[in-house]
Amino acid sequence: MTSGRTLWRNARLATLDGTAPWGWIEDGALLTEGDRIAWVGALSDDIPRYDDVQDLGGAVLTPGLIDCHTHLVYGGNRAREFEMRLNGASYEDIARAGGGIRSTVAATREASEDQLLALAQRRLDALLAEGVTTVEVKSGYGLSLEAEARSLRVARRLQGADVRTSYLGAHALPPEFAGRQDDYVDAVCEWMPALHAQGLVDAVDAFCEGIGFTPAQTRQVFEAARRLGLPVKLHAEQLSDQGGTELACEFGALSCDHLEWLSPAGVQAMAASGTVAVLLPGAYYFLRETKLPPVAALREAGVPMALATDHNPGTSPTLSPLLMLNMACTLFRLTPEEALRGMTVHAARALGLAEDRGRLAAGQRADFCAWNIEHPNELAYHFGRNPLRLAVRAGRIRT
Repeated sequence: MTSGRTLWRNARLATLDGTAPWGWIEDGALLTEGDRIAWVGALSDDIPRYDDVQDLGGAVLTPGLIDCHTHLVYGGNRAREFEMRLNGASYEDIARAGGGIRSTVAATREASEDQLLALAQRRLDALLAEGVTTVEVKSGYGLSLEAEARSLRVARRLQGADVRTSYLGAHALPPEFAGRQDDYVDAVCEWMPALHAQGLVDAVDAFCEGIGFTPAQTRQVFEAARRLGLPVKLHAEQLSDQGGTELACEFGALSCDHLEWLSPAGVQAMAASGTVAVLLPGAYYFLRETKLPPVAALREAGVPMALATDHNPGTSPTLSPLLMLNMACTLFRLTPEEALRGMTVHAARALGLAEDRGRLAAGQRADFCAWNIEHPNELAYHFGRNPLRLAVRAGRIRT
């Protein structure tokens, strides 16, 4: 593709712009100029000047998918722990016995930067194949300054999608800090300026949980982020109600993620702060949880609900964003449109990118997908099927 004006025609558009169902345009077209969308409308409209034409063969056009919560950079896998859980061990039991996140930390520390890059790129390639154009990647499996920096550098080196990074030093307690959790939180905060100075951090995350970090320790991490002008997000209320959501909302968090144990007070705090609820059905399914996130309460309060794979080796090893659309509907009772908006419009908001992507609208970045389907509700309806025809990122067809 050139930097000229290209008309993408012969498509049905789910723009997801505005409040009309799907933002639907039955016989539509889209004009791009460079890496931006210049115009969206019906073929019967007065189409602006263009230089090139791309015929989409009647495909359904949607914004590019945005996976706003992943842990793509790590070594090893935890298939053995999956087997242990099937034999009765709980996630907490495994973590307290030295497994869980700590076992991945050991494998990640042993791997070289190039080895981690090769592994993470293969994982990202799987997401790209199902229409992802923007992805968030967290650190959190290094848990030392050197290893966290290496993980974040790997995330920056990934190719094929726009990558946003989150520093998740407060993910678990590394073995060298055993019995010294407060000292480790001090270290996490001390490492942050150096990582930020290297251009490696877009946001700061933490795991506020009984097997993670306390609200007081999370507050300390968030205060360090605030001093650097970095936005925050939080793994909150996954296994218990720690009040982490209310804390995160005090800091204007971009998102709170998981939320199975979210309280009514937490829902109201999110509604007041504009914080996005990121739902992660892959982890819910894989851990065989039974406590559903309060979707109806979030919907009633007007809290935007995003959706992500949460790809990680321990609790959500999926690399299928399309499967997450289906699971969000079948497990959490989202509508197909809510699910797709969750992986486009609201996922962009969860990354602080709402003004730049997630919709098909003039001025937005030209990230979109063409699908061989009749209607966008099929993206959530089918599972185990990938109808992607082509993906465009920043105005260029991704090959």
